[in-house]
Amino acid sequence: MSSSLPSPDPETIQRVLFLSPNVHIYTVPPLTSTKGYTTTTWSPLVAPTALNPTPTPITTRLRVLETSSTSSTSSSSSSEHNNINTTILLEDPSTGDLFAAAPYTSPSVIEAVLDSARFFAVRIEGEGGRKAVLGIGFEERSEAIDFGICLQEVRKVMGMEDAKGRDSTVMKGGRRGAKESEKEPGRRDWGLKEGEMIKVEIGGMGVKRKEELVQDGGKVGEALFSIKPPPLQNAEGLPFLPPPPSAHWVKAERRSRGPVVPEEGSAADLGFDDGEFGEFQ
Repeated sequence: MSSSLPSPDPETIQRVLFLSPNVHIYTVPPLTSTKGYTTTTWSPLVAPTALNPTPTPITTRLRVLETSSTSSTSSSSSSEHNNINTTILLEDPSTGDLFAAAPYTSPSVIEAVLDSARFFAVRIEGEGGRKAVLGIGFEERSEAIDFGICLQEVRKVMGMEDAKGRDSTVMKGGRRGAKESEKEPGRRDWGLKEGEMIKVEIGGMGVKRKEELVQDGGKVGEALFSIKPPPLQNAEGLPFLPPPPSAHWVKAERRSRGPVVPEEGSAADLGFDDGEFGEFQ
């Protein structure tokens, strides 16, 4: 997989956006979940060297190289076009020989793992267009953070990401972009036009409710089928009785009627004996 970089064109400008002297390489098994990569199944990539025949874990140097070429095109109005390409290079730290390269053409080329902030899955591309996925691991968390920030800036420059950090490839051609494009033509304006007002009616609190009751044949404040309410009841459920008259009221009533005079009548009328058995024989 090792190869050498082509010599830059005289009209090509190259600059290193990020550099890490020691990055560990890992083998990555095929992805079995759509959630993403995890380092639990990774293993260090080992290879023998000239000085040490025993297989040892491979450590490389990582560079993020930006290449911008300026070329003039002959047309009706000749102009200069700037083509910017970014490549992630894995090189031998001692000799500088190229170990693997990953052209950064989309955000899916490099994916952060789910269980660590220091590891990334890189889709490398070799001679003949062969592709493979390798794992890289930084020794320091700060290096991994700087690497992620560098890739974010590259995505913005190359148009892979908008100002809000969203993937522009998904926004334009993916499902999210299709949904938003479908909503655009049918979007309606629900705002109030000039001079329009909102009228809110609350049922049972206006004149309209009273008019409905009168039209139905009843009186205002009464139901259609008027039923007298039941007598008031106390806490025990019994109807309330009027209180007894007071002694003062009874005396006043007697005074207003005057003294009671018995009517004159016979002894029999008054309930006495007529004298037939009045005396014992």
